[in-house]
Amino acid sequence: MNEHGDLKRLLNLWHIVIIGLGYMAPTIVFDTFGIVSEETNGHVPAAYLFATLAILFTASSYRKMVVAFPTAGSAYTYTGKSLHPSTGFLVGWMVLLDYIFTPMINALISSIYATTIFPNFPSWLWIISFIAIITLVNIFSVKISVSINTLFVLFQSLVACVFIILSIKELLQVEGTSHLFSLHPFYTANMEMSSLLNGAAILCFSFLGFDSVTTLAEETNDPKKTISRAIFLIVMIGGILFITASYFAQSLLPLFPDIRNIEGTSSEMAFHMGGILFQSILFAASLTSTIASGIVSQISASRLLYAMGKDNVIPRKIFSYVHPRFGTPIINIILIGIVALTAIFLNLATATSFITFGALTAFTFVNISVFSHYFIRKKMRNLKSTVTYLVSPFIGTTLLVFLWINLKLSAIMLGLAWGLLGAIYLFVSKKSEKEVPKIDFGGITEDQIK
Repeated sequence: MNEHGDLKRLLNLWHIVIIGLGYMAPTIVFDTFGIVSEETNGHVPAAYLFATLAILFTASSYRKMVVAFPTAGSAYTYTGKSLHPSTGFLVGWMVLLDYIFTPMINALISSIYATTIFPNFPSWLWIISFIAIITLVNIFSVKISVSINTLFVLFQSLVACVFIILSIKELLQVEGTSHLFSLHPFYTANMEMSSLLNGAAILCFSFLGFDSVTTLAEETNDPKKTISRAIFLIVMIGGILFITASYFAQSLLPLFPDIRNIEGTSSEMAFHMGGILFQSILFAASLTSTIASGIVSQISASRLLYAMGKDNVIPRKIFSYVHPRFGTPIINIILIGIVALTAIFLNLATATSFITFGALTAFTFVNISVFSHYFIRKKMRNLKSTVTYLVSPFIGTTLLVFLWINLKLSAIMLGLAWGLLGAIYLFVSKKSEKEVPKIDFGGITEDQIK
């Protein structure tokens, strides 16, 4: 293990967009639809609309920070270099909730669909097989992972379009044109804002793809421009798809009052619309989405650990190791695969709310980092800069506050417990006394951020 390799710059704009969409998983809208529909009392599209708005402001902050610090590490790097290394470590520790545990979420989702189609197949065996596959794929090459993700994302997008078409056909046959376009999925008189925001907090999980790609800066050609543009495209494409698909699913749901399995709502709707054939196709799309998302989340988690190891805030010899032949942080990948096996013992609702805490932590501190780095340190305070570096991140943070308030208490307690472990580790290792290496990335112009 003495011989180390280096991360290689192999990725361009559409590679990054595909990776981001693969992480987000276009068909994730169907996987979480039943849970969020119950939580929001039938207003999933409205919850997605609010989540998309909040994420767009935060995505803008990520775009600004990747220009300033185009290196692996994402929120960990941005916070550490803009605020304080110790704060950066704690934020990075919280981000691990997203990146390390997202493969676990995907394993859970895949097992839910598998047991719906094959009820006698042991879910624990499915989870183990799933994690073994994504781990092996990620060990060999990031380019292989991108190629697989491209095929999977295209397939998922096609299936989502077919779902929408079948929904329109069903609505026209049963309800006519009167219910084809309605405001009810977005607003009704009995809609509760707290329930809506709680649903939006859960749906933040769906947007983690835009955040994950910032960890690939050291493997991307011209990362300042490439990742900045990719972030915007990922959020917009994902948001439009999620809102559209959830709108038609929500409009269709009242036609199927016999559905009892909340987690498998979309699967049962697919059966009603297209029989076992379309249910199987949706299952295949959901399976490929979990594989694609699992692959990318494991990539991102391993690169975050790599960045933290390279800064020696966790053992450098282990976590910054890159296999000289494969060009991947192989130890990190295997470690994340082992942790993901805990999916055997959790349910989807608990696991999803757990990692949402980490996502909101990262998003909040990246907004704060923009203000600290540009407005405070660089003193960029003319009218345009004030709007860009003060007003925009403030709005993003304010929108996130509403999601924080409506996060489940269990998620907050678990997240705080995880954060406490990180603080104890930081204190014991006395890493707060060791300065994180500073990297000079050259001058930054406002034009580069556009």
